[in-house]
Amino acid sequence: MAEKKNKSPEAAEPETASQQEAVGTEQETPSQSAQTEQEAKAPDETEALKEQVKDLNDKLLRSMAEFDNFRKRSQREKDQIYNDAKADTAAQFLTVLDNFERALATESTDENFRKGVQMIYDGLLETIKKLGIEEINPTEGDFDPTLHHAVMHVDDDSLGQSQVVEVFQKGYRMGDKILRYAMVKVAN
Repeated sequence: MAEKKNKSPEAAEPETASQQEAVGTEQETPSQSAQTEQEAKAPDETEALKEQVKDLNDKLLRSMAEFDNFRKRSQREKDQIYNDAKADTAAQFLTVLDNFERALATESTDENFRKGVQMIYDGLLETIKKLGIEEINPTEGDFDPTLHHAVMHVDDDSLGQSQVVEVFQKGYRMGDKILRYAMVKVAN
């Protein structure tokens, strides 16, 4: 019996150890599965949050770009409106300039009157040049439909093809904008 006692505890010990391992494994399995589920959820939640942050950053950058474009467009429109208003106002003074040129072209017996008209004309011409308005000189070349308005046509073999012969009314431009086309007579 002593042998049985000795065998029994020894035999009981391996069984107990294997039982403990089995019980330990069974107890760890639910907590490990819960931890695995949390770990599986955590990357999904992290990825979702990262994606949401990425989307919000993208929206913010787009909004900032749209605002910058709006600001630039508004500034361009403001500048364009100012230039258009300046050009429209200056164009109204061109007829006054034409009238002064006609007045200077007529003969006058009063030299002081003529001198006064010339001074006003020179002042108006200087003011117009300060505004950036320049005369279109149609006699320096051929007819250009982007600068000239042909009101008469003459056949003359001594002149070249589409050559400006006479200017009836001067043309003016401000930068790239034509304020008034030059009215001309064109040959051939």
